[in-house]
Amino acid sequence: MSNIIITRPLTATDFAPYGNVLDCSGNSPIAINQGDCNRFDDLADLDFTDGRAGISVFKSKTCNFPYDLKLVERHPLGSQAFIPMSHHSFMIVVADDQNGVPVNPQAFISKAGQAVNLHKGTWHGVLTPLHEPGLFAVVDRIGTGDNLQEHPFKNAYQIQQG
Repeated sequence: MSNIIITRPLTATDFAPYGNVLDCSGNSPIAINQGDCNRFDDLADLDFTDGRAGISVFKSKTCNFPYDLKLVERHPLGSQAFIPMSHHSFMIVVADDQNGVPVNPQAFISKAGQAVNLHKGTWHGVLTPLHEPGLFAVVDRIGTGDNLQEHPFKNAYQIQQG
């Protein structure tokens, strides 16, 4: 298969064109609860054309390597955050946009404790947990209008673990 993607670690710098990495690294916390808790504020650029932010829970099947990437999707009316509800890593697939068509897909592997917020309109793969239970809180736009565009690839990409 000629369409091979090798995963790489998720970093804020490499992921910046596609969204935000949500974690505690590099951020100055605010001590709360009499110093028993650190609060890391405003880590995601939530962006909605209209509607409102909603929190949903997704339960997804786990993926294995090699993984066949058959399609990507995007949400033109709002950003979307994937927040694991277990302390496991997961895979995030994103692609650049070229005149409405996804190109140059890339795959990242998070560290346990990381989450992501995808910018509005970013092409991305479906939720791909690597471990059970595959449970995620998802913050995204709730509202009317067509907020889902899917693009199946004519030839699947094979993602291999780096």
